[in-house]
Amino acid sequence: MISALAHLLRLGRAGFMFAREGVLALIDPKSLPPLARLALSVARLVERRTTDAATTRLAAALTRLGPTYVKLGQFLATRPDVVGMALARDLESLQDKMAPFPQAEAEQAIEEALGNSLSALFTSFGPAVAAASIAQVHHAEVVSPDGPKPVAVKVLRPGIARRFAVDLEAFTFAARNAERFSAEARRLRLIDVADNLRRTCIMEMDLRLEAAALSEMAENTRNDPDFGVPAVDWDRTAHTVLTLDWIDGIPLSDRARLDAAGLDLKQLARTVIQTFLRHALRDGFFHADMHPGNLFVDKNGRLVAVDFGIMGRLGLKERRFLAEILYGFITRDYRRTAEVHFEAGYVPRHHSVESFAQAIRAIGEPIHNRPADEISMAKLLMLLFEVTGLFDMRTRPELILLQKTMVVVEGVARGLDPQLDMWTVAEPVVREWIERHFGAAGALEGATDGVREVGKFFGEVPALLSRGASLVEHIDTITRDGLVLAPETVAAIGRAEAQRNRWTATALWVIALLLTILVLSRW
Repeated sequence: MISALAHLLRLGRAGFMFAREGVLALIDPKSLPPLARLALSVARLVERRTTDAATTRLAAALTRLGPTYVKLGQFLATRPDVVGMALARDLESLQDKMAPFPQAEAEQAIEEALGNSLSALFTSFGPAVAAASIAQVHHAEVVSPDGPKPVAVKVLRPGIARRFAVDLEAFTFAARNAERFSAEARRLRLIDVADNLRRTCIMEMDLRLEAAALSEMAENTRNDPDFGVPAVDWDRTAHTVLTLDWIDGIPLSDRARLDAAGLDLKQLARTVIQTFLRHALRDGFFHADMHPGNLFVDKNGRLVAVDFGIMGRLGLKERRFLAEILYGFITRDYRRTAEVHFEAGYVPRHHSVESFAQAIRAIGEPIHNRPADEISMAKLLMLLFEVTGLFDMRTRPELILLQKTMVVVEGVARGLDPQLDMWTVAEPVVREWIERHFGAAGALEGATDGVREVGKFFGEVPALLSRGASLVEHIDTITRDGLVLAPETVAAIGRAEAQRNRWTATALWVIALLLTILVLSRW
C-alpha cells in the first residue's frame, strides 16, 4: 500500500499543476454530481490568473510535468474517444521538443552502448539537430565503399527509462481505480489505454525495436516504387542507439521548397493517402505518426518516412472490417456495413442489424451529399465510433489509432491538394484488397489455409485427448473432496484486504489535507 500512497501523491502533484495552470476550466461542471462540482470549485481556487486558452494551458501543464506527461498528451491526441475530438485536436499541437542534453553525455552513451570509441565508430559526429522527450538525433558520417556516408544517430536520454516507469505505474493505478468505480471508464477501457501507452513508451525506449519496425516496413514496401524508408546500420545500433541512413530530401512541411522543386503536389497527395491505406490494409502495419515533419520527398520523387517509434498494427479481422466499412460507404451499402460490425463481434448480438444500418445511413448520406473535397474518411470513422457507443460497442484501441492517424494523413494530403477527392483516391486500394481477399484468389487461398488448419488440428488431437483426461481427473477429485482453502490462507486474505483499505483511506486523507493547506496558503 506504500506504492498506492506514492501513486496518489504523484497524481496529486499532477492534479495541483492542472488546477494551477487552469486546465480544470475544460471540465463542464453541469455534467458532474453535486459533490464533484464542489470539489471542482475548491480546486479552481488555486488557479493562476491568465488570458491563455484552457487548451493552451493544458499543453503548458503537461510540458511542466515532464516528458512522460508530454508523451501522455501526444498519446491522448490519438484517443478522441477518451478525451473528445476537440481536445484531441488541440493536443496535436503539443510539441515534443526539449532542450538537448550535453554532447559529452550523448557521446559517452554511444560508446557504452556500442562498446567502442566514437572515433572508431564515426568519422565525424556533430551536435544534436533535434531533441525530444525520449531521445535526440545527431548528424554523423561513417566510412563506406563509396566514401564518407552521412547517417542519422538517435540517442536515448540518460535515465529516461526509470522516470517513465514511475509515472506510467501511476497512470495504470489511476486507470485501474477509474474502471473500478466508473462504468464509462470500463467502456472506454482505460486500463487498456494505460497499457497501450506503456507498451508504446517501452517500444520507443528500445531503439532496437524501432530499427526492427524500419526493417519490417522496408521488407513490406520493397516493391513499392513510390515509397521508401531509410536503411538501418545494425552494427551501430543498440538498445539506446539507432543509426540509419541520413535522408537528404524535402520535408512535406516545407511547402516553399516543394514548389521550387517543381513537384506534382496533386500526385504527391494521392501517394500519401494510398500509401497509408496500402500499409494498413495490405500489410496490417502502418506508421502511426505521419505528420509532415516525418515525411520527405527524396531526389527520385519517392515519399520517405522517418521516426518509426509509434507504429500501428491491424489483424486480418480488423483489416477486413476497415476495408468493408470503407467500401460499404463508397457503394452506399449500409446494410453490409452494419453486418460487418456484427460479424466481427464488435456489436453485441442482442442489437438489431436493421437499427444499426439505419444509424450508419444517418452518417453516410450527409457525407455523400457534400462536395468531394469536403469528405473526410477520418471524420466518417469518428462519427461511426460515436454511433457505435449507442450500440454497446467497446472501444477498439487499434481502430482508434488508425482513425487518428488517418486524420493526420488526410491533413497532410489536403495541405498538398485542397481539392483532393478522398473517395476517388481511396477506392482503387480498397477495391484491390476486397477483390484479393474475397474474390477467386482469396477463396482459393482460404481453402488452402483451411486444409492446413485441419491437418494441424488432427496432429494435435493426441495431446488434446491427454490434457482432457487429466482435466477430468482433476474435476473428479474436486467433486469428490471439494475445493478447500486452508484457514491460514483465508486469514491472510482478510488481513491483506483490511490493510489495503486502511492505506487507501490514509492516502486519501493525506491528499485532502495537502489540498486544504494549498488553498489556505493562497488566502
